Amino acid sequence: MTGYRPTEFLSYGKHWINDDDVEAVVRTLRSDRLTQGPAVEQFEKGIADKVGSKYCVAVANGTAALHLAVAALEIPRGRSGITSPITFAASANCMAYCGLRPTFADVDEDTTCVDPLELERHIDDSTKVMIPVHFAGVPADMAKIGALARMRGLRVIEDAAHALGSRYADGSRVGSCNNSDLTVFSFHAVKTITTGEGGAITTNDAGLHERLLLLRTHGITRIPRLLEKNPGPWYYEMHALGYNYRLTDIQAALGTSQLARLESLVSRRREIAKRYDEAFSRLAWIRRGHEPEGVYSAFHLYVVRIDFDAIGKDRAAVMAELQSKEIGTQVHYIPVHLQPYYRDAWGHSIGDYPKAERYYSSALSLPLYPKMSDSDVGYVINAVQALAK
Repeated sequence: MTGYRPTEFLSYGKHWINDDDVEAVVRTLRSDRLTQGPAVEQFEKGIADKVGSKYCVAVANGTAALHLAVAALEIPRGRSGITSPITFAASANCMAYCGLRPTFADVDEDTTCVDPLELERHIDDSTKVMIPVHFAGVPADMAKIGALARMRGLRVIEDAAHALGSRYADGSRVGSCNNSDLTVFSFHAVKTITTGEGGAITTNDAGLHERLLLLRTHGITRIPRLLEKNPGPWYYEMHALGYNYRLTDIQAALGTSQLARLESLVSRRREIAKRYDEAFSRLAWIRRGHEPEGVYSAFHLYVVRIDFDAIGKDRAAVMAELQSKEIGTQVHYIPVHLQPYYRDAWGHSIGDYPKAERYYSSALSLPLYPKMSDSDVGYVINAVQALAK
């Protein structure tokens, strides 16, 4: 690898658009419908078929998907829900949008997913929903979380923004909703597949599916409920205070094209992760993420935990050194409970979730995306190994 330098900046994540994707979008641009057309339903069916759910509703982005998922459950305002502190803020914000109090449970130090034992410890009389996050592609322990939900009468929304293409230990696919009410996906540009921006919600509950469709489009339906018969093609009724969270046909066409490559995209991610694992297993100052036995991770992220004291450099210096070599890194995530809004509005503080805070102090995401060449991967490995020299 001596003398090799990548031809483009190696970000922690990046989309991969091929000619088939471009042609799919162009066909839609030349069609009669750019939005509210057949491409969205085709994409929704493709996702449902891929993950093994009965229903799928595509929406404008992953945050919209989380918001609608909580809203569809119709939980009374003033109650609370629990999620992981190691996630993007939207996993908690979606509860606040609906008038719920967001709370957290600490993470498992091996997987960085929320710990089912910690979830159980934080349930109180006001708790009505749990939102486990499948971190970096590794699914949370949904068998235990689902059993806990059934025992305590709670609803469950899986935040699978990182986990399209992942599988649970029993072999079923993330999104099948075997142990949850709803599962949420994101199709942001750095995710396993992309629609640019976009999201989706899967469920096996017909009532929730109907509610999601209503809330996605202003709470409006063209199916008459107040009148015995439809007076004409212009007729519509608004039954809820909904939102404009629709995905366009242009985005859906891109999504369907990308979905056809899901297995190969995930397979390449796993190849890169395996190569990183083998290289970094020999470094005492790096701790790698853990994929539990039987679990199949889509590896949305490759996160390492670095003993910065051992190499005599802080995280900012490490990121700057790698940046100078055209290697981008990121931190996923600053614990949500430490954000100023959550401290001020909900009373959270340093020390509330010590395992999450320890994780944050050492975490760094390295480049991982399918378009990386083997030489790119080797270049990153050499640069990381050189940090301790």
